[in-house]
Formats: sequence, C-alpha cells, structure tokens
Amino acid sequence: MRPQSSQQSDRAPEPSPALFFETVNAYQRTAALKAAIELDLFTAIGEKNETVQELARRCDASERGLRILCDYLTIIGFLTKEGDHYALTGDSSLFLDRRSSAYLGSSIEFLLSPTHVEAFGDLKEVVRKGGTLMPDGGALAPEHPMWVRFAQVMAPMMALPARLLANIVDERATDKLRVLDIAAGHGMFGIALAERNPRAKITALDWPNVLEVARQNAREAKIEDRFQTIAGSAFEVDYGDGYDLVLLANFLHHFDMPACETILRRVHAALAEDGRVALVEFIPDEDRINPPIAASFSLMMLGTTPNGDAYTLSQFDEMFQRTGFAEVELRAMPPTFFRALVARKR
Repeated sequence: MRPQSSQQSDRAPEPSPALFFETVNAYQRTAALKAAIELDLFTAIGEKNETVQELARRCDASERGLRILCDYLTIIGFLTKEGDHYALTGDSSLFLDRRSSAYLGSSIEFLLSPTHVEAFGDLKEVVRKGGTLMPDGGALAPEHPMWVRFAQVMAPMMALPARLLANIVDERATDKLRVLDIAAGHGMFGIALAERNPRAKITALDWPNVLEVARQNAREAKIEDRFQTIAGSAFEVDYGDGYDLVLLANFLHHFDMPACETILRRVHAALAEDGRVALVEFIPDEDRINPPIAASFSLMMLGTTPNGDAYTLSQFDEMFQRTGFAEVELRAMPPTFFRALVARKR
C-alpha cells in the first residue's frame, strides 16, 4: 500500500451530512438530560445501582427505556459504560448526583422553562426582528415571575462563581466593605463576600418578589444581620451612595450599550471615591466565536430580550471609559465559563 502523500493528508475533510444530522436532532440531547434528571438517574448510579435491572427498579422505569437512555447518555459524555455496568463521569458525579453540594439539576426548572423554550419557537422571525417576540420585553418585563424561579433554582450554579469573584475583589477579606449587589437575584454574590469577610455589609437590589428569596438565602448563610435590601428597578430606584464596591453579576447582557451606560453612570454616582465596580459576564473574544459558551450566549439574548448581547472586552472598555471608570482588569474564573471585569472609579 502506498503511503498517503502530504498533499492528500493536508486536505480538508470530505463533506459529510453528520453535523447537519446531529444538529437537527440536538433537541434529543436536551430531552435525554432532562429525563435523566427527572428520573434521578445520576443519583441512582451514584448509589451504585449500575445495571439496567437495578436502575429500572430504582427509577421506576422500564428496562428497555433505561438501557436506551443510559447508552445515549454514555454516547454524549454524561456516563461511562463497562460491560453492562454504567458509572458517572467526574462532571456528572459533581453536578448531577443530587447528594452533591454542587448539584445543578434543579436549574433545568429555569433553563428549560416554557418561557425560555418558547422564545426560540420561531427563531426565523426573531432574527428578522432583531430581538425577542415575547410580549412586554420578554424576560425584562417588570417583576416577571421567571426571576423568582431563577433565584430559587440557580443559586447552586452561581455558588462557585460567587466565591471566585469574592476572592478576586476582596483578597485580604479584612477591610470594612460596603457592597451594593444590583439585580441580586438569589443574592449569592453578595452573600459570598459577606461569608468571606465578616466586615462586609451587603445591600441587595432587585424586584420585591425576588428579594424574598435573597433574604432567605442570607438567613441560611447566617449573614442576615449584614444584609439589607432595596426593592425596585435598577434604572429607577435610589441606590444611595458611599459604596466601596458595586456588583453587576450577569445583568448588563440583557440591555443595549446605551442602557448599560445608564446603569454604569448610576453606579459611578453611588460609589465612594476610589470605589470599584465588578462584573461577572459571558465575555466572548473579539472574533465573537470563542470561547464557544460565552460567544453563543448572544443567541440566548437575541431570543429572550429586545436588545441584549454578549459584549466583548473592547465594548466593555468603551462603556467604562464613557461612564467615568478606569483601570479595567479582566480576570478568568476557571473552571467556570464566566469572566470577571473590575474597574475603578476615575
């Protein structure tokens, strides 16, 4: 057999319908993961129910159904298989076994809610319009009940990013720190700072129905004596002033750049001299296609908001410069897919 020439080996792969087929059927990935979480399959395997027969009994499901589902989950990377025994991957063990403190399964109640899924039911028309087809601004409608559910079920997913941000913005954790957490939701970002630094005092701002969840989380964290709230719209309510730090975690991506600058100007006015603002965001590279999770988040904003986007570092730099901030620092937050931006009041 003749060796393949270098010219042949450098050729692009032959065209294949595989990507089309996999993408058209990608809804099945979502359905399979959702079914496994609802059946408590990952917890069952973590409890050493490793064969189809054992899993069928534990999950109250048919053997045929469990076999096909477990094989599919193995194919897409959520399980491993040896002989007729299934096992969890490291990711599945940490994030999908209900007994884990990092369990994320409850987040599907928000991420796969009808509000989100239906927003992409006619993406063609969303693209034509350039924004959501959902009524009243979609997810941005005042006091939308979806944000209560967000606060209730997304706290576990945000616990690690919250701790990572606390480490970034308060390395010494010994100084007095007055913090405003805008669009606090579950409150985990402010709570993480208060847990790290016993001298940190947190003010959480959000809709009144959402703040009920944040207050409960503060009580459970035993920092309620250093946790207060402001109820209302971040565009309208009085923030107060003299804050050392303002948190904007996963908030600005819901709006266009002029609206983001409106918020940043209000933040600037609320900060003490030499105060800082810290963002946690999906920040794509300038090419807008990397890293994939951050870059693809733009589509989420297209489907669910009138004007939101995933902004690049250069776009954030522009917004900060126009609103009175300087010394912008970009920080990675591994192993998460978020990035942090910290800017100082000029």
